[in-house]
Amino acid sequence: MGTINTALYNASNALGVLGQAFNVVENNISNANTAEYADQTASFEPMPFDPGGQLPGGVEAGPLISSRNEYLEQAVRSQQTALGFASQRAGDLGQVQSNFSLTSTNGIDAALNNFFNSFSQLSVNPNDTESRQAVLNAADSVAQSFQSAAGAIQQVSTNVVSQTNGVVSQINELASKIADLNRAYGANPGAADDPSLDAQLHADLLQLAGLANYSLIKNDQGGYNVFLGGQTALVIGGTANAISADNSSNQTVIFDANGGDITAQITGGQLGALIGEQNTTLPGYLDSLNTLAQGFADAVNGQLAQGLDQNGNTPATPLFSYDAAGGAAATLSVNALTPDQIAAASAGAPGGNGNAVAMAQLADTPEISGATFTQFFGNLGATIGADVAGAQSDQQQAQAQLTQAQSEVSNASGVDLNAEAARLLQYQQSYDAVGKLVSVLDGLTQTLMNMVEGTA
Repeated sequence: MGTINTALYNASNALGVLGQAFNVVENNISNANTAEYADQTASFEPMPFDPGGQLPGGVEAGPLISSRNEYLEQAVRSQQTALGFASQRAGDLGQVQSNFSLTSTNGIDAALNNFFNSFSQLSVNPNDTESRQAVLNAADSVAQSFQSAAGAIQQVSTNVVSQTNGVVSQINELASKIADLNRAYGANPGAADDPSLDAQLHADLLQLAGLANYSLIKNDQGGYNVFLGGQTALVIGGTANAISADNSSNQTVIFDANGGDITAQITGGQLGALIGEQNTTLPGYLDSLNTLAQGFADAVNGQLAQGLDQNGNTPATPLFSYDAAGGAAATLSVNALTPDQIAAASAGAPGGNGNAVAMAQLADTPEISGATFTQFFGNLGATIGADVAGAQSDQQQAQAQLTQAQSEVSNASGVDLNAEAARLLQYQQSYDAVGKLVSVLDGLTQTLMNMVEGTA
């Protein structure tokens, strides 16, 4: 009877273990489409067998075996960081590019050409009032074009500041969630085998990767410590250390929880792109645009100052004015001149067209860094175009590499319904076999009991 009872005990225990295995398969199937869920496999461990020591042997449920591959997960996060950076940059700089097109009929390039052409037309009939008014109209178009281009850059900069604050808030929110999950790991020893907790943690880490670059260290409880930029402790165990952004000086500065400047550490993700745009890229565009606007205005004003207006007077008021401190491009404007005040004549030839001719020739004079005004503008437009094209290329490449990395993760740890069906069939067959064994043992037990009663 002892041997039969032991066999019954082991068989009954095996049914319970197989029941747990069924639950694992069911959970896998239910979470087949859950983000960042990794396929789990039930494990079985033998129990000690020693009849003399009252150890019946048998099988017990072992720890769940996760198919998650942290090396592949890190590859996905790295590509997510690269994609976040490139997508942010491509989107923001693309908004600037349209104002620096060389084919636009109402941009700076067209306005500059129209302006110098108006002086060429004026040189044909320097005393024609309509031609003089056309110069003033063309000058106003140039000023408006510069203001529009500067305004576009400044608007993108304003948007970048708003987005930066939003991304910082998202980072802090995710840090709090990760800290909460770390505490859940620490509070429950069995949490290490909780696939739902594991999936949520990795989903949060993946989202964070799109926002900024960071490194991870797995702690003893199963959670992760997160170091922003590889150095700043964003999450340590169950504690999240919030970061902050300061844009008061028109430059983005990121501070850690203790007020330390960590801006230089953040080089990836959306936040890395936003910092680079606000601190380097957009100011660079605006500086070049201001250089062009100021160089153009100074050259035009200087040339006109050498001539005579329709009344034979030296100009008392320049054609253009600007505020260098506020940015020449954003503040460029045309002073209130009347058509007769345009200095079309040379100083030695009142009523002539000498200065109008000289003004028209400015279009082909290398006035700024060895380039003409339109060449300088073209170089700036080419720089912006190259930046946008580079960001778009990086975006496409990062997306392709992310897709490939995600495919590798899916192959390694995604739920394969065919494989789950095979496991289910295997467990079912084992369950049926154990069930038959229990039935046989039950029959033997009843037979033995009947034999004992018959001999009593």
